[in-house]
Amino acid sequence: MQMFRKKAEMPSPADALPGRPDPLPTSETHFVNGNPLKGPYPPGTETIGLGFGCFWGAERKFWQLPAGVFVTAVGYQGGYTPNPTYEEVCSGRTGHNEVVLVAFDPAVLPLESVLKTFFESHDPTQGYRQGNDVGTQYRSGIYLTDPAQESTAKAVRSAYAAALKARGFPDVTTEIVSGQTFYFAEAYHQQYLAKNPAGYCGLGGTGVACPIGTGVAA
Repeated sequence: MQMFRKKAEMPSPADALPGRPDPLPTSETHFVNGNPLKGPYPPGTETIGLGFGCFWGAERKFWQLPAGVFVTAVGYQGGYTPNPTYEEVCSGRTGHNEVVLVAFDPAVLPLESVLKTFFESHDPTQGYRQGNDVGTQYRSGIYLTDPAQESTAKAVRSAYAAALKARGFPDVTTEIVSGQTFYFAEAYHQQYLAKNPAGYCGLGGTGVACPIGTGVAA
């Protein structure tokens, strides 16, 4: 019964699973566009990690954008266990989030536009869940790869939080963290919904537009 379900909570570093020293085997190229999954990426490309529910559907949101995305990949970020497996992350004992790594050209697709897609594709007020997907691995999170990304991330989060509050939503729980290693997930997870078009996608946005542009720092 729901009332007896263990509450989702982050493990401490001391309680986290030990993991392993070597990366998991994964795909070399993107199933949809054929670009190298792990690089090298073109000069000027930026990357950012975004967690917002099951990473199968989350990744599809970005490879479907019309322009500006060089490659997407799914993996694990924001936790303690080195090179975790999917099963370990789902146990709640690694601290990791299911994350999409987006490699994009900011001259074509500015960071604030990447974050607009991110925020509008999920409900960032739900804490350790997205809809029926419950667990710390489904939390809303932005994982910076460059300190210069921080001001834009915080500005867009604040703007969307205000827009949601005006519509009666609770506080946004999206974490913004830097310096977190991205661990590529197993090959079968990469571009999963392109390989399995009828596969599961539990994402659902709030229906509230994310205001970017005027008043949002670039």
